[in-house]
Amino acid sequence: RKLSCLHLSGMQCVRLLSSGQVLPSECVCGLVELAGDPNTSPALTGTIISLLAQLVCDDESRDVLQSSYNLTSTLASIIHCHSSTPKEPLVLQCLKVLQRLTYNGGIFHCANYIHELIDFLMSNIQSHNDDITMPCLGLMANLVRYNLSVQTHIKALSNVKVFYRTLINFLAHNSLTVVVFALSILASLTLNEDVGEKLFHSKNIHQTFQLIFNIIVNGDGTLTRKYSVDLLVDLLKNPKMADYLTRYEHFSVCVSQVLGLLHVKDPDSAAKVLELLLALCGVSGLRSLLCEVVFRPAAPRLRAASRRQGVGLDAGQKTEPGLALIQWLSSPAEGEELCCLQALQLLTELLEVRTWRPASTEYYRYTHTHTPVEPSLKIAIVKFLSLQDQRMVTPLSLALTSSHREHVQTGLRLLLEATPLPDFPSLVLGESIAANNAYRQREAELSVKRVAVQQDVPAPMGKSLSGPSPSSPSHSIHSLIEKLQNGMEVCDQMKDVRVSEIMDVYEQKISSLASKEGRLQDLLEAKALALSQADRLITQYRCQRAQAEAEARKLASMLKEAEQRREELQVELGSQVLEAERAKGDIEELLQHNARLQADSQEHQSLKGSYNQLLNRFNESERLLKELNNKNIPSALCELKERQEQMKSFQSELQQRNCDITGQFELNQLPAKEKEREELEETVDILRKELNKTELARKDASIRASSLELQKAQVEAKLQKKEDELNKHSSMIAMIHSLSSGKQKSDVNLSL
Repeated sequence: RKLSCLHLSGMQCVRLLSSGQVLPSECVCGLVELAGDPNTSPALTGTIISLLAQLVCDDESRDVLQSSYNLTSTLASIIHCHSSTPKEPLVLQCLKVLQRLTYNGGIFHCANYIHELIDFLMSNIQSHNDDITMPCLGLMANLVRYNLSVQTHIKALSNVKVFYRTLINFLAHNSLTVVVFALSILASLTLNEDVGEKLFHSKNIHQTFQLIFNIIVNGDGTLTRKYSVDLLVDLLKNPKMADYLTRYEHFSVCVSQVLGLLHVKDPDSAAKVLELLLALCGVSGLRSLLCEVVFRPAAPRLRAASRRQGVGLDAGQKTEPGLALIQWLSSPAEGEELCCLQALQLLTELLEVRTWRPASTEYYRYTHTHTPVEPSLKIAIVKFLSLQDQRMVTPLSLALTSSHREHVQTGLRLLLEATPLPDFPSLVLGESIAANNAYRQREAELSVKRVAVQQDVPAPMGKSLSGPSPSSPSHSIHSLIEKLQNGMEVCDQMKDVRVSEIMDVYEQKISSLASKEGRLQDLLEAKALALSQADRLITQYRCQRAQAEAEARKLASMLKEAEQRREELQVELGSQVLEAERAKGDIEELLQHNARLQADSQEHQSLKGSYNQLLNRFNESERLLKELNNKNIPSALCELKERQEQMKSFQSELQQRNCDITGQFELNQLPAKEKEREELEETVDILRKELNKTELARKDASIRASSLELQKAQVEAKLQKKEDELNKHSSMIAMIHSLSSGKQKSDVNLSL
């Protein structure tokens, strides 16, 4: 197959499929099937796509490939299989073929892999890679044009606003092709929405028109010019945009530059330019302006930018603005028929404007500003449309022999104008008219004979000698025989009896052969009808088979993906089961730990109550201690000081008395003073004991205060530790409750 593809890729494939041959159709069907097979090597797939790209160059074959062979879905599936490597040459090749395949061609939104193709295009358009961005933009412009289902699908996507911003950023790109692609997509998607109202607002629409006309005139090539023309034609279908264009001040200059493109001998570019001019002529407000530009007198024309190859005219060259339009009317080359028809249609509509009846004020304004057709333009029309041209004979003869009154009158007017011209092919025209008349007469006779033969029933041979009936198909032959016989002598009638019988026999044979011919003709027509029906059924079967095979491949790939997904989910389910079992054990441990924490919490509450009681007692003791300290210590100190002073005074007094007693009453009063001294000493001892007791009480109170301070610090530290544990336990309890209620995933970290 690879060798056959390589052999076929060098052949001329123009109109290969539209010829109706079975072998090319079977070959292409096999190639499309082989290209869509995921197991085919990329090299062979690329070779097949190269061959299909040659077929797409033909418009008829392109329609057949898209409608009968499901090529769009096949290429979309190839792109989907290689979507992870968008820079691969095979992907770029498929994108280019799809762009040519879907240009000005409808596409079914429900076809296979179309949604995947749209997602691929949107993601790669936003990738800012010029190698992949440009073909993706061109293909997206084809898909969204005149396709409401694709537009609705794109507008329903979540990232459509980001996509709009990306397209708007592309309007400042340095490539005119990228600019016109982005503008075309925006016009198709947003022209009747808020984004389109802002983008194509009256404040900047004239700049947009100028940009489009500049791209048409100075574009990067035929492809850019095609999409620019399509964009402007789409904008003209919007009444608001058409009204804006009628008020565009540079319209005449732009149209003059566009007319200059017709001087290029490129049928594709000329066809798009003529399509644009026809669209402009379809707008009532622009038709008169276009007519003025086309029939304007000759004037110097500046050459456009050098990027237009052979488009502009030199500054000193003078030519009619509509001269190039007239030139395309006489294009004899093959492949330029469309340009000739478009030019004829455009010229017809423009000339109708010149004969427009004054039914409105616009016509009044037009007739006062319009310049008549210049004689030089008439000479050019006569030169390029000579009624001496041999090609005018056939349509003129058909018009003169037509059954339509308008055609005959038009032909007579042309004949009246053409007869005085020199070298008019009158002889050829007469022969053509005679041939048409003879053909019509022969067709009429054959149709009458065919009807008569179908109504005739052959008579037996024995009765044929009696002569044909007036209603038989051989009546004319018999009448001719009678005329011949009437011219003979009467004496010869008896001798020619056998000749008449023989003629009757031959007439009967001719009648039977005519009836057989009629039946064979009917059978042939029935066979032709059956053959055409069979061809249609074969085409439908091929289309259905291609769709079924593509659907089967898609289902097979989906089944394979589903199997892989099922295996992955099964492994994940096993891990989830193990994780659930571990989580269950962890939850049980946490529940047990929670019970312990509840007991610790209760103990903490009781300890907290005890702590509060001790704290109250401590505060009360501290308060009492402070009161006692504030009350007893100063009094005790004062009393101690007074006692010390009193003791000193007693000691000094005692010493004095001892001295006095010793000096005066040493002998008489010694026992009494000794007794008084003992009493004083006893009093001093009592005061010392009381002072010691007070000092001991003070030290005891100080020791108790220190002990209470230490106990308070210990209780506070223990209480803080318990509160930390309680907070930690509370968070763990909350986590346990969340796990038990199903709000946490199974893979949560349950480690403490």
